[in-house]
Parts: sequence; structure tokens; C-alpha cells
Amino acid sequence: MINRIDYAKASPEGFKAFGGVYVTLQKSGLSKELVDLVYLRVSQINGCAFCIDMHSRDLLKSGLAVDKLVLVPVWYDARDVFSARERAALAWAETVTRVSETGVPDADYAAAAAEFSDKELADLTYAIALMNAFNRFGISFRTTPAAAAKG
Repeated sequence: MINRIDYAKASPEGFKAFGGVYVTLQKSGLSKELVDLVYLRVSQINGCAFCIDMHSRDLLKSGLAVDKLVLVPVWYDARDVFSARERAALAWAETVTRVSETGVPDADYAAAAAEFSDKELADLTYAIALMNAFNRFGISFRTTPAAAAKG
């Protein structure tokens, strides 16, 4: 594999702009754990090793049980492990991330809107969009996950 650029160093202004959205989301009122679960699920769908590694570590450091972490990809079959709010966020993350396949149906929007206020739903969608963007950078430039960097 060829070495690829460090996109944050190559274009620090762009990276800083994305970082500004990240900081805004931290102040949004959505819980950090909920946003991190969404970041993880989006990264799993997109197959971004760096982001999967990072968000898994973040969730574990914040005290998320391993039992819950390993069930994120199949949250819909682990109903009692995830709250109704978490299930709604994860479902919304999946339909928005797979927008080219789903078209984000009205039923999916209605389910998310029933659980989140307008501001929360907008912020949640910003979080999903941000992670989709970061996944594209991580995958395109082959950002090394912490676990792989250790080896």
C-alpha cells in the first residue's frame, strides 16, 4: 500500500472547519454517549477502521459496557440493551448514512421526529453528516487506527 497524505496537515483550514462542527455538537444538548454511539454506527456502516477504533475506545473510556459496545451493529436485535432514544438515533443514523439506498423514507423521519425535538434532530443529523465526512477522509487517506499503530 502506498503512503497517503495526512489530510489535516495538508489542509489545516478545512480540518479546523470540520472541528468547529464537532465542537458545536459537543454543546448541542445531545448526550456525548448518544453521539458517540451514532459516530460508531456510521463508521461501522462505512467501514472506517480509524473511526471504529477511536469511537469504540471513546465509548469504553466513558464507561460504556463492553456488552453494549459489541451489540451496536445489531442494536435492532438487542432491544433492551439500548434505550428508545438510542434506537431512534441509531435507526436515523443508518437511514441517513445509506441515503442513496433508502432515500430517507417519511416513516424513518417520523420515527426520529417522534423521539427528538427539531433542534435535536437537526443536531443529530449534523453529527451523522460530520461522521460520514470524516469516514471518507479516514478511508480515502488510510488513516491508521490506534490499534494498528501499536503493532
